[in-house]
Amino acid sequence: MGIVKIDEALHEEARRASVVMCRSINAQAEFWMKIGMLAEANPTRSFNEIVQAEYAAANVRPVAVAA
Repeated sequence: MGIVKIDEALHEEARRASVVMCRSINAQAEFWMKIGMLAEANPTRSFNEIVQAEYAAANVRPVAVAA
């Protein structure tokens, strides 16, 4: 584990997003880093496709919410 220095504005955005997503600030930043890394490695995939692939790899079956 290490310390990562990030811009104050980005830290504030991570803080706000972490509240919405019910994650810690660190977990939110880690999520963004992981998704960003996967997006760079898979430039033709959308965010939703990346998340679906991660769910499948973890044997998670998301439940669809009726509109």
